[in-house]
Amino acid sequence: MDITVVVGAVLLLVAAVLVWFAVRRLRALRSGGVHAALRTRLDDSGKGWHLGVGRYQGDEFVWFRVLSLRPGPDRIVSRSALEIADRRDPSGGELYSMPPASRVLRFRETGATEIEIAMGPDALTGFLSWLESAPPGRLPWAS
Repeated sequence: MDITVVVGAVLLLVAAVLVWFAVRRLRALRSGGVHAALRTRLDDSGKGWHLGVGRYQGDEFVWFRVLSLRPGPDRIVSRSALEIADRRDPSGGELYSMPPASRVLRFRETGATEIEIAMGPDALTGFLSWLESAPPGRLPWAS
């Protein structure tokens, strides 16, 4: 087998993966998505952030990681299962792993799982409006 055929095949595979990433991200953004970083491993080191695109689907916020081959969402967060635990500005090394001018929200999900979501000011305003717009009686902490 000629080396140029192997190199060509590898380059074609790399190009296909990059196109997949771009198409997936654009599809999520065009259907009402917002840039958001998310982390589930909470510690003081500031590590564990993953960039992605979030989208609202009824009572769910679905989040797609930017560098993922998975066709569906990487995380689904139900509005009725969220409670805001803390709001803060990003610190130190976190600034490089999230959208510009982000604020960080820490949530408690039902079952004591905690996650953090970081969004820019406009996306955060929309997210908080979506979170608080649940029908009456659906959010126990808002009643």
